Order: sequence, then structure tokens, then C-alpha cells
Amino acid sequence: MSALRSERVDPNAPLLGVEHLTMRFGGLVAIDDVSFDAEDKKITAIIGPNGAGKTTVFNCLTGFYKPTVGRLTLNHPRKGPYLLERMEGYQIPQKAAVARTFQNIRLFSQMSVLENLIVAQHNKLMEASAFTFAGLFGLPRYRHAEAEAVELARYWLNRVGLEDRADWDAGNLPYGDQRRLEIARSMCTEPVLLCLDEPAAGLNPRESADLNRLLTFIRDEHNIGLLLIEHDMSVVMEISDHIVVLDYGRKISDGNPDEVRNDPAVIRAYLGEEEDEELPPEVAEDLASDKSDKR
Repeated sequence: MSALRSERVDPNAPLLGVEHLTMRFGGLVAIDDVSFDAEDKKITAIIGPNGAGKTTVFNCLTGFYKPTVGRLTLNHPRKGPYLLERMEGYQIPQKAAVARTFQNIRLFSQMSVLENLIVAQHNKLMEASAFTFAGLFGLPRYRHAEAEAVELARYWLNRVGLEDRADWDAGNLPYGDQRRLEIARSMCTEPVLLCLDEPAAGLNPRESADLNRLLTFIRDEHNIGLLLIEHDMSVVMEISDHIVVLDYGRKISDGNPDEVRNDPAVIRAYLGEEEDEELPPEVAEDLASDKSDKR
């Protein structure tokens, strides 16, 4: 059995199992023994204050970092389990079908909107072309794959409302449209797990609402798991099925939105602990008046 694969197959296993993930950079412990599951056909959010280690978790899952300790198991519904920590970075999207977007948009700005979605299907097209031979001679196998790639690209253009801008350079799109295009490009790779790094960053309320509808559509209609990092709590609490909370590299809470919202450990992590509560303005004014009268 391949070293990339787990030694056992559990039909009841979650889509993603993170076990005892630890990431050290010299003497700095960025992630400290974190474990959680992300279920298939569910939206799982990873939240926490700045510096909590959220992006480091993503970087371990998607092959940018090799974890110091831990097992990261992706249970592909059709191909069986993969051990992500043993895979090279390029293999994770190709074999395990894990796609990712980034906090800073990484589109091909000089390519058209449509071309960005077709280039995302490069691996599939290269296989169909027998690595250029069938493509050079226009064999039926390649023409069929090419037509399917264009059809899939146009489907996602329609889903994100950009079909009328297919010929625009991606870099000329408004910021919110670029965010949606990046998600559409990831979906053109046909992932089983979509990892989104702060997809609502920089969006206005209307654009955030559009994003919520897009992500729930992907979950409900395409039946894949979504894992997202997000600071916008209006997005997290509205669409998440499951939330994992990190603070200083450790997991402090894990549950549904209501459980996490009311967890004292989460409240302390976000708000801190004050010895004295701030007085309401009307009470403060009354006290000031009393002091003035006594003088």
C-alpha cells in the first residue's frame, strides 16, 4: 500500500481528521497538539484572535509546511484515505483533491476571467492530451476534454455572476468579484475539500451576504466539505456547521455556533478579562453630579 495512504479504511471516518498537529519553528510553537474533525458536506470554520495559528494549520494541510508532529487524514469519498503530512505539496490538490484560496488574492491578473477557470483544469487537460501529443493533433479525446473544461468554466462563471465579464482581464475586476472568481477557480479543480483563507476579507455587507449564499450553495449542491478561516463573525455564525477555536496555537473550543458563542474560554480569548466593568454613561454622569454637589 502506498505510503501516502492510511493503513485502514473507516467508512464512518470524517472527511478530514487532524490528530495532534504540532508545528514548531525553532523554539516557537505555532501549533500545539491540535486535533479536530471536518465532516463531509459541512462547513467547518477555524477562528481565533490574530496570531492564533489558523493559517499555519492551513499551510500544514495544503503542503506548504511539513508538520513537526501529527497525522492529517483526508478520507476521499471515492479514492480512499490519504495521509496529507506524507505528501508533496503538488500531490495534495492532484491526488487528494484539496483546493485552497488565499487571504491575498492570487489570480492570473493578465489572463481573462474565463482563462483563469480553464487553466485551473490544466492537469486534466494535460492527461487528455497525452501530455501534448493528442492536443497537437486535435484528437477527439482532447477536443472532448477541452469542451468539458470550457463548459465547467462557464458553469462557475454563471454561479458567481461573472458570465458577462468572461473576456475581462481578471485584474480589472472589482475586488469582490475577484474574491468570487478565486473560489470559482478552485471549484473548477473539482475538490472534495475546499479550504478558504479569509474569503470575506475586505468585503462590504452586501458582498459578504453574496459570499454566504455561494458557500452554502457549494456545500448543499456540490456535496463537498468546506474548511474556512474567517474573522467576520457574521459569516462564521451564519453558515458554519462546526467551529474550531484556536488561541496561541492551542484549541480552546470545538462545537456548533451556539456552543462556541457561549463558551467562556472563547469570550476570554476575544475580549480578555477586566477587573472592573465599564460603567454605563448615565451612571457615570450621576456619580459625577454627586461629587460636584458635595464640593
